[in-house]
Amino acid sequence: MSDTEKKEVTVLLQKWSDGNEEALELLTPVIYSELHRIARRYMNREREGHTLQTTALVNEAYMRLIDWKNAKWENRAHFFGVSAQLMRRILVDFARKRPKVSNEIVRHVSLAEALTVSVGKDSDLVALDEALESLAKFDERKAKIVELKFFGGLSVEETAEVLGISGITVMREWQKAKAWLYRELSKETSPEE
Repeated sequence: MSDTEKKEVTVLLQKWSDGNEEALELLTPVIYSELHRIARRYMNREREGHTLQTTALVNEAYMRLIDWKNAKWENRAHFFGVSAQLMRRILVDFARKRPKVSNEIVRHVSLAEALTVSVGKDSDLVALDEALESLAKFDERKAKIVELKFFGGLSVEETAEVLGISGITVMREWQKAKAWLYRELSKETSPEE
């Protein structure tokens, strides 16, 4: 998407925020396409045979987003950052509601593993979500960076735009957040003393 197209999307989002329904009609194809890209990134990390399909995740997120009548979208990156967070919430809620299989072996994965290998079980996603919530309690910005980059698939530049910080800061905070999450997730998998 070119810079001009990004600016056009931002203008349409702001018009939609002000109640212009025509803006939503113009936005829908662009929004839907981008939501599908984000959802594919999420679903690629899910276990094989996941019963929630990419299109269902997109539709659920889209329906929730267009129901937010009082949302004030700052720009394109803000909208898609919120969209990524919403999709993460949908998947985590889905994982928590899924019935547990008695012979299922729960294996927690580190963020480093999750970045290179698909998350194999719903419980892994839940563990990562819980660790991310713990990180957010003392460093919300680092947690947001992980959410936007890892879960949302936003680039360094897009993440910086959403958070109003520099790309260098995003990279520095991203590295620190990955190290913290790795330590946190490693504690959960360490054998009891």
